[in-house]
Amino acid sequence: MTAALDLPAGTQASTLPFAGLSDTEARSRLAAQGPNEMPDQERHGLLGTLRSVLTEPMFLLLLVAAAIYLLLGDLGEGLLLAFFAAMTVGLVVLQERRSEHALDALRVLALPQARVVRGGRICRIPARELVPGDFILLGEGERIAADGVVREAAGLEVDESLLTGESVPVHKQAAPQTASAVMARPGTDDMHGVYAGTLVVGGHAVVEVLATGGNTQVGRIGASLAGIEIAPTPLQRHLRRLVQVFGVITVVLSATVAVGYGLLHGDWMQGVLSAIALGMAMLPEEFPMALAIFLALGAWRLARIQVLSRRPAVIEALGSATVLCVDKTGTLTENRMRLRRLVVDGTDVAVDPGMVLPEEVHRLLEFGMLASRRGGVDPLDRALLAQGDDSLADTEHLHADWRLTHEFPLSPELLAMSHEWTDAEGRHHIAAKGAPEAVCDLCHLDELRGQALLARVGQLATQGLRVLAVAEGSAPGGETAQRQHDYDFKLLGLAAFEDPLRASVPLAVASAREAGIAVVMITGDHAATALAIARQAGIDAQAGALTGADLEALDDAALAQAVRRVRVFARVMPQQKLRLVQALRSLGETVAMTGDGVNDAPALKAAHIGIAMGARGTDVAREAAGLVLLDEDFGRIVGGVRMGRRIFDNLRKVMTYITAIHVPVAGLALLPLLFGLPPLMLPAHVVLTEMVIDPVCSLAFEGAPAAPDLMRRPPRRSDDGIVGWPMLWQGLVQGGCLLLATLGLYVVALQAGHDVDVARTLAVLGLTVGNLLLVAANLSAGDGPRVLLDPGARAFWAVAAAATAALAVAVLVPGARRLLHFGTPTAADLALAIAAVIVAVVLGAALSARVRRAPWAQAGSL
Repeated sequence: MTAALDLPAGTQASTLPFAGLSDTEARSRLAAQGPNEMPDQERHGLLGTLRSVLTEPMFLLLLVAAAIYLLLGDLGEGLLLAFFAAMTVGLVVLQERRSEHALDALRVLALPQARVVRGGRICRIPARELVPGDFILLGEGERIAADGVVREAAGLEVDESLLTGESVPVHKQAAPQTASAVMARPGTDDMHGVYAGTLVVGGHAVVEVLATGGNTQVGRIGASLAGIEIAPTPLQRHLRRLVQVFGVITVVLSATVAVGYGLLHGDWMQGVLSAIALGMAMLPEEFPMALAIFLALGAWRLARIQVLSRRPAVIEALGSATVLCVDKTGTLTENRMRLRRLVVDGTDVAVDPGMVLPEEVHRLLEFGMLASRRGGVDPLDRALLAQGDDSLADTEHLHADWRLTHEFPLSPELLAMSHEWTDAEGRHHIAAKGAPEAVCDLCHLDELRGQALLARVGQLATQGLRVLAVAEGSAPGGETAQRQHDYDFKLLGLAAFEDPLRASVPLAVASAREAGIAVVMITGDHAATALAIARQAGIDAQAGALTGADLEALDDAALAQAVRRVRVFARVMPQQKLRLVQALRSLGETVAMTGDGVNDAPALKAAHIGIAMGARGTDVAREAAGLVLLDEDFGRIVGGVRMGRRIFDNLRKVMTYITAIHVPVAGLALLPLLFGLPPLMLPAHVVLTEMVIDPVCSLAFEGAPAAPDLMRRPPRRSDDGIVGWPMLWQGLVQGGCLLLATLGLYVVALQAGHDVDVARTLAVLGLTVGNLLLVAANLSAGDGPRVLLDPGARAFWAVAAAATAALAVAVLVPGARRLLHFGTPTAADLALAIAAVIVAVVLGAALSARVRRAPWAQAGSL
């Protein structure tokens, strides 16, 4: 295996024996073979959306009402209801397609990537563009994108449990380059075949692609690895059950109304129509629709700020995050590691770009390079290799003819890694680098020299530098050892790296603190380095830092007490992150955790909000996380919390509104019948109101701007759900006030001698105006009327204008007035009706605000 097996995207692949396909040949094969993907079972086409809409209770009730009118010979009203049915279908399809397009955008962002050799260069492409004949590079933590044969490998181990059900990793060997590809059964040790969908858990390799898409093993058995989960969240399932309960109640009440009205008045058709109107009025089908749209478009809005949501439930949790656990490198810092100092006995060299390094540090840099992996994701490796390629060019310290013959990876027991290289004469050369204390142990330094070295490390770390020690080793007897401690190592010196803090971090940390969110740094760096960066970022460092060794010495109860005050954790291994998450959760915190490696997956799953790194994160980390940070900037996490809070706020507002508006609509359909009055709400009037409710839910509330004090509030309680008793009480109060006003208008108009059509006109006009005022009241709840002047409120004004125009046509155009059974009220009556409704909505909003603060209304979620 060559040392250049694992190269970064965008570099020349001249050290590999594979030039790969040309771009032209790859395009030709892609056109012939098709994309490397399985059919998306989750995506709904237009026909699927239509089928779903045509089975909705509201649509079916409209069709029944239209059929009754047509049977009665009332062609006009039958066609009117048929038109409303078509409008209902159109609105729902529009909203569904809007959500689907948002999910399509997320799927594009979530597409897996692959490193492939094309035209002699290594590039990163979407995995769907792979074709047979491509050469792909695999590394630890990556999910294999296609079936293929291993051509080069170093310690390659693959988890093939997706195909075999066996969780024990399978070791893979490289097939001879001259041999034909032989694909053994999945799960077979020491064979050459790898399979799409399986996971690299160790080592790295070059693989020649043999099959893609439906021709792979996983494609033939019909398995699917979804990039975006759109399964219903617990809240969505809860709302669907709530709608089903309302549906049963609605059926019972509607049947009672139909039978009762028919028996009392002998008008069975009118009884059925009144029952249909009541059924349409009582069904709160907007609840699940609004939630689905908010979650889909919320995920799309998060993606616009570089935060990819893989699970809708995470959006629900974002607003309640109380602790953000973040890595230092690449999240708080720029992840642009630069070699800043080289320290050997008696010499301390400050490294500047383009400078000529003194000979004294050449061997230190040489073995630092040999202990690094070319093309890996570790920024320290990249910094050493870049500096060495520049400073040691044309010297005897670069070894293009040496072969990497063995690797000893970093482990929890020893925070150091070693590479064994073999030169042209067959001699072994061992290079090691890692945490200074670990390399001290490898070199068996005496106590005095070890203390002096660690003191120097501490001095460098207090300057915010990350420090590694480098050692040169030899093999006893010239043979490969079984473990790193079996080599004889000699310390060469220290390499210190600089990684600047991101400019946006101090402001983002301050914003998080103002929002009541604690920021916790968890890093593998030296404690002094971690504390220096924490102070620069504004993270609380007063309690000092706890190291991984300290964590091991604490039991769970002691650790829970420690995490109450400590905000900086250093020299932490990925496996220890899980304990930190569990300790924070035991204190009732809602935890967001970042991670990028294979071993971070358990902590990401355990956190309420797992956040994987988009560029340097492994596939395992991305699959375990609910969010993927596309540009790895800490400010994006705080922006995601802000967006999560905004989505939650607007969802709560729309749920309150839906509850409120259904009270007068259902009341006006039922109460006149119970009081022995002529029917007020006919099916056409109910659906006319629904024409306002539906677009308001999906447009006006979803696009509402964030409250000015959004990030100055403490996080909401984790048990404080969107749908709860506070929301229900507020909705009932607002809707009850509007119901009293509109029903009062109807009764007073009848008692004043107006005919039924005029009374109905005043009541429906009052309901429509009150409906729009309810929207305005809930949009501005807690934030003041100025919210209605924000550009995000344009959708509300558009819906209000459309509703006003439709109402004007219904009242002023004789044909429309006749179809809707409206009359022509006087201007004074209209003014009185509007004034009564305004008073009712203002009173309802004031009472609702008092209810929101009342202790008896804070009973939690339904």
